[in-house]
Amino acid sequence: MLNKKLHLREDMFSKDREEIAIREGYGAGLLQAGEEDESVVALCADLTGSTKTNLFADKFPERFVEVGIGEQSMASVASGLSAMGKVPFIASYAMFSPGRNWEQIRTTICYNNSNVKIAGSHAGVSVGPDGGTHQAIEDIAITRTIPRMHVIVPCDVEEARKATLAAAKYKGAFYLRYAKENTPVMTTEKTPFSIGKANTMWESEDPQVALIACGTAMHHTMEAAKQLEEEGIGSIVLNNASVKPMDVKKVIEAAKKTGAVVTCESHQILGGMGSAVAEVLSQNYPVPQELIGVHDDFGQSGTPEELLAHYKIDTPSIVAAAKKAISRK
Repeated sequence: MLNKKLHLREDMFSKDREEIAIREGYGAGLLQAGEEDESVVALCADLTGSTKTNLFADKFPERFVEVGIGEQSMASVASGLSAMGKVPFIASYAMFSPGRNWEQIRTTICYNNSNVKIAGSHAGVSVGPDGGTHQAIEDIAITRTIPRMHVIVPCDVEEARKATLAAAKYKGAFYLRYAKENTPVMTTEKTPFSIGKANTMWESEDPQVALIACGTAMHHTMEAAKQLEEEGIGSIVLNNASVKPMDVKKVIEAAKKTGAVVTCESHQILGGMGSAVAEVLSQNYPVPQELIGVHDDFGQSGTPEELLAHYKIDTPSIVAAAKKAISRK
């Protein structure tokens, strides 16, 4: 059942639930961070409207830099601004930042220990008709391997706002991963968010499987937990938004309680959040694990619903994976 202590939206399973794009949370969070700290500056690669950086740019034009279509230069300029005491946020589509400018992020930002925040919008397969060239499904893998980098994948618009604010106040490089499409709002202003902590969103009385998800996959995972409960199969659901650093203690506890794990993300299973969980469990408490995500393939055009079903990141696929993981105990 829903964890009442988290003050979650109880209407998340309703057909009339509120749905807002996760990237809207970045725009609101960046604006709020700018209002609270005048050292916060923003840069964008000709996508201010799409990334919602326009909210900050409109209010603080003197603290905004439109770099144009030059993500590599944007990362380097941001590193220089950080060296001068600023707190730069850089935004583009995730396919281009951190996709195109990975080396600049690695060398000019992380190697230099620069206090730069990278916002990658339009991540995951659910971008839809834009197709494989614009669907970043490798970005968690390429960022979490860089030393000194934090990787946060918010589940909804409210968590995205909190993650953006937390990154602004925390010294160090961050990759903040945001989705394009409208997604169900599951958390509230009272729902806690902390870097390095996972939230237990759902816990049955007798859990048989742990469902660990992040980002847009979170709502489908909650739906799967509800369906499993109706079938008499208990579960624990962890919102693992903080991919790096990960809440190792809570992941291990969930595995010990259930003896089986399913991870779910709109990303390649190779090197993604599920791989990070597998690394934790293999070294601490090995249990059967099923990984939901893209299996060594590129994205393609389609509606979000069609693509999630095609890559088996939808609710029925999570339910099936949970039953498979349980059968392997």
